[in-house]
Amino acid sequence: MRWAAAGYPVVIGSRSREKAEAAAREIKPGNGAPPVRGDDNAGAARAGDIVVIAVPFSNHDTILGEIIDAVAGKIVIDAVVPLVPPKVSLVQLPAQGSAAQIAQARLGGSARVVSAFHNVGAAKLRAGGAVDCDVLVFGNDREARDTVIALADAIGTRGIDGGPIANSVAAEALTSVLIGINRRYKIDGAGIRITGSFGATGA
Repeated sequence: MRWAAAGYPVVIGSRSREKAEAAAREIKPGNGAPPVRGDDNAGAARAGDIVVIAVPFSNHDTILGEIIDAVAGKIVIDAVVPLVPPKVSLVQLPAQGSAAQIAQARLGGSARVVSAFHNVGAAKLRAGGAVDCDVLVFGNDREARDTVIALADAIGTRGIDGGPIANSVAAEALTSVLIGINRRYKIDGAGIRITGSFGATGA
């Protein structure tokens, strides 16, 4: 919704093309962006220059299999968190380290996997306006990280370079911690902020 409003062309993917098309009709583009389109997952992945995976962890491997042939050379943003119901407020990371590391291994070296958007509540994004929340961005490709940081900034959050993909375990684990904080303190979508004065990042 926010990327379309900011002028980016958006294609929504789903296992059901009809479901994706229905969701696309609900989103209003802005700043000269074309109408949002819906397609099946493989079709959306083929159409996009940048592909975002935002699904439950239980569907993660299936989605990777559906898009693997369509994402060579592309940036793949993995926003998946390895939550294990019913104890979603308990950190339970996979043996491979993180969902992002699983994605990078499954998709191979040709896809540039970047891990981001784990700690931003959907309700905050739907509300409109600036979001008082930072987005930690991880990936082994510096240029790809910079691209995703710019995408985070474009939707009213602030992208922060968190370093290589191995560091994604921190943000993925933090999601469970934030869910627990939300419940205990009755907070509507607790997020994170990195404090301090920011200069240019290193390599």
